Amino acid sequence: MTTGAPIPSFSSTSASASSSAPGRPRRSRLLRFLPLGVAAWLVLEVWLLTVVAGAASGFAVLLLLVAGFVLGSVVIKRAGRRAFRALSETLQRQQDGASPQGRKNSEGNGLMMLGGLLLMLPGLVSDVVGLLLLVPPVQKAVGRYAERTFERKVREATGPFGDAFQQARIHRPDGKVVQGEVVREDPAPH
Repeated sequence: MTTGAPIPSFSSTSASASSSAPGRPRRSRLLRFLPLGVAAWLVLEVWLLTVVAGAASGFAVLLLLVAGFVLGSVVIKRAGRRAFRALSETLQRQQDGASPQGRKNSEGNGLMMLGGLLLMLPGLVSDVVGLLLLVPPVQKAVGRYAERTFERKVREATGPFGDAFQQARIHRPDGKVVQGEVVREDPAPH
């Protein structure tokens, strides 16, 4: 049974036009391999837990996991208190008109919290990495590396937001540079 409707045909010109049109942007290597890395990490964690359970006992593995969770929560609580104390001191100094002393009090709190979080995750590899992040020389090395990487990525950024960090500086007449953000509030149309 034919209805008489023409069957659409695709010519070679329409196929070549669609293939040359830009598609989705390519995913970065990190995003491409992240699921595989997470899966490998989970398999390694489960395998290590079974090896330890076979060598010692299931109860020993349970004690290790509970101890890691408790230690991680203590570390996160301590780092949070340090960060809050440093914030309070900085705000107090700013209210008093004194110049801030820098990052001495708050240095390493983010990495300490990350270490505590890794300790709280069930698994032995995450516990080892979390414990390493609690060691001050490792914290400083990882912090410097992360800061250099972040600064390099900001410099490499292109587009309208590429120079956002440089544009957000306000130069005062006395020579001080104040970090800030310009917010324009357009009046609402009536």
